[in-house]
Amino acid sequence: MAYVINTPIAGAQPIADRDTTKRHPLGTIVRATDDTLGSGEFIYLAGAASTAIYDWGTYNRDDHTFTRLAANAIGPVAIAMAATTASYYGWFAISGKVYGNALTLYADNAKVWITGTAGSVDDTSVAGDLVVNAKGAGAKAVGTAYAEFEIDRPWVNDRQSGS
Repeated sequence: MAYVINTPIAGAQPIADRDTTKRHPLGTIVRATDDTLGSGEFIYLAGAASTAIYDWGTYNRDDHTFTRLAANAIGPVAIAMAATTASYYGWFAISGKVYGNALTLYADNAKVWITGTAGSVDDTSVAGDLVVNAKGAGAKAVGTAYAEFEIDRPWVNDRQSGS
């Protein structure tokens, strides 16, 4: 995946890179395009311990920090575009068609649910842990760690539905 940033931004850090130097103001949002996956939006955030590429997580709008997705999470959701661990900064997907970490097989067009594995999602219902504005966008094959997803500023509220 080689996203190219469409939004004019001086000294743009590539979408798939992480850096120990903060290259942009935290919370900066850009549009970028990939030849295969199309266009999407990405937010610049501070990373978190153990974050792997394609990990799902919530982010804090106050300090723009990322937390790997876990049961009963609340807040806006993004997907890491690099292994943006603690002390690193990078881009996180908030809309478009992107890869995300998923457990077992993943059904095309399935709802997205938080799992007991931090940073991963599944298509099996878990009470209160629906990721709203996200769905599977291609079946996940056995032996792969990630699947394709369509996201549109996803979020979680620790309830069964988006209400």
